[in-house]
Amino acid sequence: MAHISPGGGLSPLSWETPAERADRNLLELLQELRVVQTGVQIVFAFLLGVAFTSQFPHLDTFERSTYVVTLLLTVVSSAVLATPVALHRGLFHRGAKIRIVALSARLAEIGLVFLALALNGVVLLLMDVVLGLTAAVTITAATLTMFTGLWFILPRALRRPNP
Repeated sequence: MAHISPGGGLSPLSWETPAERADRNLLELLQELRVVQTGVQIVFAFLLGVAFTSQFPHLDTFERSTYVVTLLLTVVSSAVLATPVALHRGLFHRGAKIRIVALSARLAEIGLVFLALALNGVVLLLMDVVLGLTAAVTITAATLTMFTGLWFILPRALRRPNP
């Protein structure tokens, strides 16, 4: 029985083989990761530049610690988000595409967690320098809540079947 998509055409489930679906899913995932990786690179470049500003030596211990943790979160985020590419290259033509897609989707979720933490670390650092610690913690709590809602809670809520 053919599945009709909301747009009125046949859904991919009705004509794709598991291998074709894995190919499509991997291509879509790699495209998503390209977009996210650009954001990681921008954050990383910003953080590298911060260390060479004239104000950097004047950061207090909390600000320096926040800087170091944020830089390392960005590095971990970059590594985790790039791992699907390495998996694909390392297992290319080995009949493992379905496994690569499953693992890569999980790695993308993990990478987004590290990226959200890194972005919030940047917010915490900048807001602390500009507005002080109390405002920085308040603003960072709000941005962390926003990321959690948009990146993690919303997608899970939309996975549930409609009543």
